[in-house]
Formats: sequence, structure tokens, C-alpha cells
Amino acid sequence: MDESKMHQAEAQVATDRASIHLQQLCKHFAHKLTVAFTPSEGLIEFGAGSCRLAADERLLTLRVEAADAAGLAQLEDVVARHLERFAFRAPLAIEWRAAATAAE
Repeated sequence: MDESKMHQAEAQVATDRASIHLQQLCKHFAHKLTVAFTPSEGLIEFGAGSCRLAADERLLTLRVEAADAAGLAQLEDVVARHLERFAFRAPLAIEWRAAATAAE
């Protein structure tokens, strides 16, 4: 599919546990989906699209991509709900914003 026509959103989540949360999400989804990750980067392939993750000392960046708006909304919801569940001791602010659609 032409990547320039994909719907994309990004959330930058402030947390000093970014790498831990990235790995938790990737390990969780790896039970049923195609996942690749290191402590600082991850990729989760969903049926509706994908989620790229990046972690540094203070920030977890989530970027979801889907072919249509409904798929994008579904991915935003699924990723946010799982992250919130893993971070229940220190709730996180997850705010999705439309991302640039240029190929990276």
C-alpha cells in the first residue's frame, strides 16, 4: 500500500519507564502478533496496521499507522488501553495527534 495514503497518529508519553513499557507492550502482543523489538525500539504488526515504538530516558513515542480512519482509531485505543494497564501504578498521559504522512 502507498505509505503516503496511510493514516498515522503519534503520542509522546513522558515517563522514566519508557523502555520497560515498550518491552511490556511488545512482549504482550508477541503472543499473537508479529513483533520485533529492542530495549529502545519496537514494531508491532496488527491486522489493521502497525505500531512503532521508541524509548529514551524520559519519553516513549508511539506511532500507529492504518489504511483508514477506523483502523487508526482502533489501534490508538488498543495500544493506549494496554499501556494504561501496564502503567497502572503511575498513570500516563497518552494524547494522540495526527502525524505527518510522508514516508520515513
